[in-house]
Amino acid sequence: MKNFFSTKRLCRAGVISALYVVLTYVFAPFAFGPLQIRPAEALCILPLFYADAIPALFVGCALSNLISAYSVFDVVIGSLTTLFAAFLTYLIGRIFKKHPIRIALGGLFPVLFNAFMIPVIIVIIFGETGNYSSVVTAYFMNALSIGITECIWVYALGTPLYYIVLRLRKRGVPLFL
Repeated sequence: MKNFFSTKRLCRAGVISALYVVLTYVFAPFAFGPLQIRPAEALCILPLFYADAIPALFVGCALSNLISAYSVFDVVIGSLTTLFAAFLTYLIGRIFKKHPIRIALGGLFPVLFNAFMIPVIIVIIFGETGNYSSVVTAYFMNALSIGITECIWVYALGTPLYYIVLRLRKRGVPLFL
């Protein structure tokens, strides 16, 4: 825990959190619900490098979810989902050293946690079943939809972000070390 609260770490966490909020607010009309256009989820790959990304993603998600139509449930459940996924992604980064494996396994947690927890808010708590005749069908269709969109953001945008950060770290750019 030495230097965990260093100025560099706090600044990096603030930048990650702010980026998450800005990217979510820009896409706000499409960022909530069964089809989540939320490019900020690409940042969920950062705990593979930085422990400070864990609380940063939690705070960024909580602040972003303040404008959600799903109110306090999205702020609490959605943010805690991000927190747990970020922590497990961080652990993958500590265990595995090969980059493709780190990305593949680390990205699974945000995808799976969001796919299975966010439909709890949408379908079970708020009762939005859409055109589906049963809650079970609505839940799994929402899970599928959110899982697919989460895969796009975490892997399609998160993978290039991962390699950019890796390159900057190899070059010795201080903010990324």
